[in-house]
Formats: sequence, structure tokens, C-alpha cells
Amino acid sequence: MSTLDEVDRQEQRQTLIRLENEHATLDRKVAEYAASSGADQLALSRLKRRKLQLKDAIVRLKSSVLPDLPA
Repeated sequence: MSTLDEVDRQEQRQTLIRLENEHATLDRKVAEYAASSGADQLALSRLKRRKLQLKDAIVRLKSSVLPDLPA
């Protein structure tokens, strides 16, 4: 594996960590927001949509970072 490939994989791992942290933060915000009595449903929906987008990005990135497993 070349040094450039390793640098690219390291950047992908750092991006993955950042996305996972953002997802966890949003998860807490969604739970807190949903528990409040006067929650704005549109804002809550947007938070949930962003959380889902992050989850999709995490799954895509994990599949590119993790090596293929033999069948």
C-alpha cells in the first residue's frame, strides 16, 4: 500500500470519527427536543433528517474504510 493510500485512509477515519460524534450529538438533541412539551415539529423533523443523513454517510464511509471480508 502506498503512503498516499494510507493518508487517504487516515483522513477517511478522521472524517468517520467526526461524523459519528456529530450523529451522537444530534441523537441527544433529538431526544431532549422531543421530550420538551413545546417542541417545534418542523425543527424536530429537520434534526431527525440530518441525523439520518449522517447515519447514511457513516455507513458509506465505513464500507470504504473497512477491508472487504472474504465470503
